[in-house]
Amino acid sequence: MRTPARRLSASLLLLLLAGCGTEAAADAPAAPAAVAPEIPAAAAGGVCQLLDYVLIERIVGVKFDIAAAQKVDKTYSCAVQSMGAACPDLVLSVTVTQADAEVFKEELIPQGGAAVKGLGKAAYQQIRGAGGSAGPGIEVGWLTADARLIILRYTFASGQPKSAADELAPKLVALAKEINQTSV
Repeated sequence: MRTPARRLSASLLLLLLAGCGTEAAADAPAAPAAVAPEIPAAAAGGVCQLLDYVLIERIVGVKFDIAAAQKVDKTYSCAVQSMGAACPDLVLSVTVTQADAEVFKEELIPQGGAAVKGLGKAAYQQIRGAGGSAGPGIEVGWLTADARLIILRYTFASGQPKSAADELAPKLVALAKEINQTSV
């Protein structure tokens, strides 16, 4: 003898099976995309502790949600990206240095780099065009008061015009100034 609960379960099963045809599947809404948990960049450790997704989005206007830290020799790095996308990305690198402001200005500013005022002991920004599979980019480098060389690099996805990098450069300098304040 079947109980009412068993009959109800059997009826629900039949209804579900009846809805498994191709027409029903085509009309069914798509499953929502997987959402990453809100884990702060600092949770990746290392110099990722100097980066904050909310600060980046507020200043730069781009939302990032994953971070990875790495140490190679005496250089500590952190890369942030948006889940599922290789670019854009933002990379922060910090290295202890013996260089002073004069050496920095003479030896460490890359060709095409322009001096930036109000950031560390000495600073530059460089805008570069697209290359390979990456889009254009901006690099801001500076020498801190406590003898660290910090480089902040933003790379656009391929297909973006160089003018996008020109427009983003002042925002990246503003982010560098915020990072410099928190790292001192």
